[in-house]
Amino acid sequence: MPTTKEIIEFLQDLSGIDKIEPTSDIFSDIGMTGDDFHEMIEKFALKYSVDMANYLWYFHADEESGWNSIGGLFFTPPYKRVDRIPITPTMLTEFADTGKWNICYPDHKISTRRYDLLVNQVVIGLFLIIVLIISISKCAG
Repeated sequence: MPTTKEIIEFLQDLSGIDKIEPTSDIFSDIGMTGDDFHEMIEKFALKYSVDMANYLWYFHADEESGWNSIGGLFFTPPYKRVDRIPITPTMLTEFADTGKWNICYPDHKISTRRYDLLVNQVVIGLFLIIVLIISISKCAG
């Protein structure tokens, strides 16, 4: 069974941060956000064989480029619809010991459809079509 010290060393290796306490909030105190947070969770689950079936990412972290999402202007992303629940090294130790992500999440409703991402894809698609049309018209002209 891993110790909290071992989990802290695991987090230090991934984050490059030396000052990590058992009660440090991995997201806000250590600064593991976006893809860094998600990659840490994946590595943690693999290394310590933790069943992540109950894991709901949007309660704990944001997305890598959520701040510049055009779709996010029209549709609120999941992580902004719930109150964030901090994750600490002590909690990770408990999950590693039990082999299961064991957080009882509050009742909430999050759509499985990500309209914010759909808007982003449409905008990018339209941009690429416009660039293609301009390129073709310049070559033809």
